[in-house]
Amino acid sequence: MKWYENAAEHADVVLSTRVRLARNLKDYPFPARLNEKGKDEVNAIVKEALLCGERAQEFDYVPMRSLSHTQCVSLAEKHLISPEFASDSAGRALILSKDEDVSIMLCEEDHVRVQVIYPGLSLEAAYEKANAIDEALSQKVSIAFDERLGYLTQCPTNLGTGLRASVMLHLPALARSGAMPRLANTVAKLGLILRGAYGEGSKPVGDLYQLSNQVTLGISETAAIRNLASIANQIITQEKSAREALLKDDVFIDRIWRAFGILNSAHMLSCNEFMDLVSLVRIGAAEGVLNIPLQTLTRLMVEMQPATLNTAQGRSCTAAERDVLRAKAVKEALR
Repeated sequence: MKWYENAAEHADVVLSTRVRLARNLKDYPFPARLNEKGKDEVNAIVKEALLCGERAQEFDYVPMRSLSHTQCVSLAEKHLISPEFASDSAGRALILSKDEDVSIMLCEEDHVRVQVIYPGLSLEAAYEKANAIDEALSQKVSIAFDERLGYLTQCPTNLGTGLRASVMLHLPALARSGAMPRLANTVAKLGLILRGAYGEGSKPVGDLYQLSNQVTLGISETAAIRNLASIANQIITQEKSAREALLKDDVFIDRIWRAFGILNSAHMLSCNEFMDLVSLVRIGAAEGVLNIPLQTLTRLMVEMQPATLNTAQGRSCTAAERDVLRAKAVKEALR
């Protein structure tokens, strides 16, 4: 099963947890200084180090040049790779687990970016998994490390632990209360950043926000994870409190039912319209107004994205064709 098909702790507010570790091979320049041949060499070394023994059966090795642009964008829509990684396939490869919980980007900004994505609030479990893969890699290859600076990365902001951890939050109540600017400012003072679901520069769609750590130098991985978990739990509490206030308003309850009605009857749904409506339906499902499994709605939020729909159809559909396909798939899922 994919991460978005599983139930998990705090799933009413937290869609997923992601932990990423940036690592570089000691004997090779950073990817920005490597030509395509050099990147292929790095990819081959990492592939041999990680895909050995029983582990080889758990993962697929995918040269990015073997994928179409639409397939690459679909992987980014599922949060399995970064949008930047999807933008250029030359000299890049992906190691992807069968259940898509683990994705390892090769020769993006760094030689290796180990990523683990779990449903719900699962920071410690996701870190343990990522750390186990990191240790397996370190046993086979020499990793660039400095006693004073920690793990060496192409971007100085990742120096130290090389750890980026994030939780994907569904915050419709806080968003509607106008609390997001204040909340973003508050968490920034605590070494965290709150932004759109697809990271830097992205806008929040469907009331989805990504909360992640910013500090990687002078702090341990464990401390970073605990700090993020603590702030995430506080935001979860605030969102639930704000939901209680919203659900006392009959007008808002009516909006939930109207959104559900449109999703159940529309012939066409644009992606933005769908995300706005499914956000309302998801809060209704989470708070018992509607009897719909949260996993169903989370799955739809992932699978109804444009490139993912195109990939499922095996062709490049027009926007209008996707809108019809999206409406049909949503109606079938909500029956």
